[in-house]
Amino acid sequence: QVVNYAPFTLLPSAVPSVLFEQAYAVQQDFNLLVDAISQNKEFLEDTLASTVKVDDFTAQLFRIHVQVLEEGLAQSVFLGINRSDYMFDCGVDGTPALKQIEINTIAASFGGLTSRTAAVHGQVLKMLGKSKEASRLLPNNPSKGLALGIAKAWELYGSQSAVVMFLVEEVQRNIFDQRCVENELWNRNIRVIRKRFRDVFEKGSLDDAKRLYMDGQEVAVVYYREGYVPKNYDQQNWEARLLLERSRAVKCPDIATQLAGTKKVQQELSRPGTLERLLPGRAEAVTRIRATFAGLYSLDVGEEGDKIAAMAIADPDQFVLKPQREGGGNNLYGEELRQVLEKIRDSPERTSYILMDKIKPQPTINYLLRAHSPLQVSECISELGIFGVYVRQGKEMVMNKAAGHLLRTKAIEHADGGVAAGVAGLDTPYLV
Repeated sequence: QVVNYAPFTLLPSAVPSVLFEQAYAVQQDFNLLVDAISQNKEFLEDTLASTVKVDDFTAQLFRIHVQVLEEGLAQSVFLGINRSDYMFDCGVDGTPALKQIEINTIAASFGGLTSRTAAVHGQVLKMLGKSKEASRLLPNNPSKGLALGIAKAWELYGSQSAVVMFLVEEVQRNIFDQRCVENELWNRNIRVIRKRFRDVFEKGSLDDAKRLYMDGQEVAVVYYREGYVPKNYDQQNWEARLLLERSRAVKCPDIATQLAGTKKVQQELSRPGTLERLLPGRAEAVTRIRATFAGLYSLDVGEEGDKIAAMAIADPDQFVLKPQREGGGNNLYGEELRQVLEKIRDSPERTSYILMDKIKPQPTINYLLRAHSPLQVSECISELGIFGVYVRQGKEMVMNKAAGHLLRTKAIEHADGGVAAGVAGLDTPYLV
């Protein structure tokens, strides 16, 4: 095993404080929204109807969702850990605006490593003789906030001897990020085990009360750091996922919440009236959420979708084409976008994508430090993520908070991809 440091920027990056505060202020609203979608069977069914016909992965998740509902939910405590990601769009007049890229509802990562990043940048600034600037960097500890949510769910599950299970990939490059959260749980005397889908398939079982057992240990919380892309699954892994979903254990996320994070849902939310329907009586929350939306367009079969496809083919540089995938590195831009759309424009396959206005941030200058890469000054753009944590017991929201932030910065020649995809570096916001 070879250990490399995670990529990071040499210097913190300037972030407009008004947009930073706006992103924090709307996070609890997004937590409520994700939770509301996850409980709305009809909304998920209607929204994903066209997608499940052409996207096998989403269809398989949806089948498990339906099966679990038909059997009756064994789970009564729900834990959401999400991350809402934004960029700063420079409008025609050059005023930056906060625009949401996406919301990640499964395996939202880097809460651990980013808890360490401000100290690194503080040290660099001090060494450059900028102590005053170093003192202005905000403390930030998402790993503690995420662990608080997991600990609350564990406590409400109600078994002192039960463990928290981190569901992890076969080969885990980002292990230290997870360890930060794990160590916070050990510090609270909560036992943590790390298992793969394969282990669940071979050794997982449910008792008559649908309690989940791994190697004879009762599992209170299943925290997914895996399971968000098709390559995570073979037949055995799908069976393991079904077993987990049928159990009483608190899943983070449960399958309905994973579906709430799909791009198709994101696009549906931007339609007039949808937010009002999902969050009745919360007009202020709806206004705050809507203010962060970029233009989102449906490619469903029909006249509207035909028009949208033609518009994007005619001017591909104004848009991003997004498949129903998490984990970065999947989006299409420019000439590639045009070629793909021309190929699928007359096929139902186009409904497995959504189209979004391309956000145009103002580049800044920084150095990206990455193992085995030459150090060079780069024109960079940043993406701000806010971590959200909520816990619901039955119908009662027990916890709903913003749990910290993540700033990732990449050179402008990379259109898509984050830290795990090997493109972006961890950064710290310097509020201006």
